[in-house]
Amino acid sequence: MADQHGDERVRAVVEPPLTEHGFELVDVERQGTVVRVTVDRPDGLDLDGVTEATKLVNELLDATDLMGDRTTLEVSSPGVERPLRTPAHYRRFVGTEVAVKLRAGVEGERRLAGVLEQADDDGVVVGGRRVAYADIEKARTVFVWPPASRKAPQKRMGRAS
Repeated sequence: MADQHGDERVRAVVEPPLTEHGFELVDVERQGTVVRVTVDRPDGLDLDGVTEATKLVNELLDATDLMGDRTTLEVSSPGVERPLRTPAHYRRFVGTEVAVKLRAGVEGERRLAGVLEQADDDGVVVGGRRVAYADIEKARTVFVWPPASRKAPQKRMGRAS
C-alpha cells in the first residue's frame, strides 16, 4: 500500500528544484522500500533528461534523509498513458480519452472510459458523468492508435522471361 504522507514529503522536497530545472513533477508514489518519481518536460523527456532528474532527486532525498538506507529510487517519464493525479493534470488533458477507476462504494459503474469533457477544482466529467476528485481511486490517459492508412498494396513487377 502507498504511503500518502511520504509521497507528500517527497513531493514538497523535489518539486520546486525540478521545476527550476525545467521538469514537471507528474507523480510521486512510495510503496514499501521503493520511491517512484515520475517527471516530464514540455517538449518530452529523453534518456539524458531522466538521468538529470534522477541525479537531482537522489541528491535532494539524500540531503533530507527521506530515502533511508534500503530505499530504491525509480525516476521515469509518464509514458503514453499518463497517470492523472491533480486538477491541473485533468485540466491539461481535457478532450482526450481517459480511464477512471472509482473508489469502492461510489454509486454506479466503478470503471469509466471515455473523453475527459471537463475538469475544474472539484471534479471531472467523463463520458457525460460528473465525478468528484474524492471519488476517484485512479485515472490515466488512454493512448488511442491513429487510424491505419488504407493505401492499396503496391504490385510488384515480375521479371520478363
